[in-house]
Amino acid sequence: MTTSWVSECKDLSNTDLVHIAKLAEQAERYDDMAAAMKRYTEASGNLGNEERNLLSVAYKNVVGARRSAWRVISGSETKAANDHVKSQIAEEYRIKIEKELNAICDQVLALLKDYLLVQESNDESKVFFLKMQGDYNRYLAEVASDKTRAEVVQRSLDAYTKATEAANKLPTTHPIRLGLALNFSVFYYEIQNNSPQACQLAKCAFDSAIAELDQLQDDSYKDSTLIMQLLRDNLTVRFLLVFLI
Repeated sequence: MTTSWVSECKDLSNTDLVHIAKLAEQAERYDDMAAAMKRYTEASGNLGNEERNLLSVAYKNVVGARRSAWRVISGSETKAANDHVKSQIAEEYRIKIEKELNAICDQVLALLKDYLLVQESNDESKVFFLKMQGDYNRYLAEVASDKTRAEVVQRSLDAYTKATEAANKLPTTHPIRLGLALNFSVFYYEIQNNSPQACQLAKCAFDSAIAELDQLQDDSYKDSTLIMQLLRDNLTVRFLLVFLI
């Protein structure tokens, strides 16, 4: 993650930082967007729905670019296994990307620990931030060495579990609750190689939401139904409809 001018610019109010984040999102300059929302979080320590979503979108794109790059270079490294020179170049590049990815995840996890999860927040925010904690530890687990992987996997599991307990206070059709179920099921499938548990979690969330679909609020209908479709797709593609047939 490159150093953004936003980090070094003085005399920016919280209002300025939010405006910069919105402009950066429009321009797809996500490093600047993340830097603005990092400063905002450190200055205010309390995020409303809009600021919370800006922070999430910024870092999701920043870390997403590194996750995608890591997968590409890791694949190239494997393909070049019989060519020492190419394999070494790919390995060095992969390690560089890993360091960037780890730094971004550590930055987000520090914001969560020092500012966002220490605040007295409503149920929705609590689930949102615990889910983020699970997500960014999961991203660390994707690239972790054997020495550190067990620790970050456990931290991810703990955060997702706490988020799931807190999410029981939200409607089953709430997009944050559904998004948590989706990501937690991905954790079980991709990180722990536990297909049955992943399938059970996704199916339970999908079925519970379907049962209360008529109570879905108009303002969250689009988000909720999109995530429900993703849950269904995961059951279909990854888990071969084990529990739906």
